[in-house]
Amino acid sequence: MASTHTSAAASSTMPTKTRDIHNHHMDSTVWDDLKFRPDDIIISTFPKAGTTWTQQITCQLLHAGDEKVAPNALSPWVELRVVPRAQMLQMLEAQESRRFMKTHLPIDALVFNPKAKYIFCGRNGRDSMWSWHNHLFAATDMFYQLFNDNPGRVGPALRRPSDDPRDMFMQLLQDEMDPELGWQFWGHILGWWEVRSLPNVLLIHYNDLKADLDGEMRRIAKFLEIPEMSPEQWKAAVEHCTFDWMKAHADLAAPQQAEMAWKEGAASFIHKGTNGRWKDILSEDDNRRYLERARKELGEECAQWLENGRLQGAVKLD
Repeated sequence: MASTHTSAAASSTMPTKTRDIHNHHMDSTVWDDLKFRPDDIIISTFPKAGTTWTQQITCQLLHAGDEKVAPNALSPWVELRVVPRAQMLQMLEAQESRRFMKTHLPIDALVFNPKAKYIFCGRNGRDSMWSWHNHLFAATDMFYQLFNDNPGRVGPALRRPSDDPRDMFMQLLQDEMDPELGWQFWGHILGWWEVRSLPNVLLIHYNDLKADLDGEMRRIAKFLEIPEMSPEQWKAAVEHCTFDWMKAHADLAAPQQAEMAWKEGAASFIHKGTNGRWKDILSEDDNRRYLERARKELGEECAQWLENGRLQGAVKLD
């Protein structure tokens, strides 16, 4: 059973790695051998909570709105088990431009470097579940073979979910995510929330990016200490981070194997970008139980932030 947390007070203590995670997707030990650089950027999320969007934003900020730069080629998922460790580390070591790496690890399984900058993007848990369900349900048999048949897998195989996303949602109410479908949710969110006051950590939210993309990009640019762009470059950067533009250029952000891994290729990976698909499916009791569980696991302030974001939730983060 998931542990109960009653405090969401921010910590100023630098986190330390206390465990490793091995499953069908991840091998957290890869981070142990990464040679950090002082200007590294690490983008962290729970799956389907704005990861690709944050990568695109970071890429556009680092490359002054250049539409030809593809984040899928520059921003690897470091602990992704299907890429051999030596190949991943060699690729990162060879990268000459400022690195921005992706992780889906909870903070207690991640090597935390005080000189690197960490961006954590949150999203309402119900929206994450609906998007995660689509991601797994739309995957091909080859996708599952890639993860399950790759040597060194620890734990159960990844399996395709049922056709009803509510089944995945119910796991959040009953206990935790089934390891055959994903990984823990509540502790993942809370771990990053509790280090939000560290100077090298920035929390952003999916809802806030939708509500004020320009403003949130400026907030991210300030945090990353991005050199000032010309007005034309900035306008281009923001345009290239809109969902419509990303959907039209999905091949730049989706994994290179997308055409084989999802039934509609990159179009499945960059899917809808919308929230609230659960509203016509979940009952009033479902939603009440979800909000109660969120408050129990995360505390009132963190639960409010996860539900609404910083702008609508009036939660002060900086």
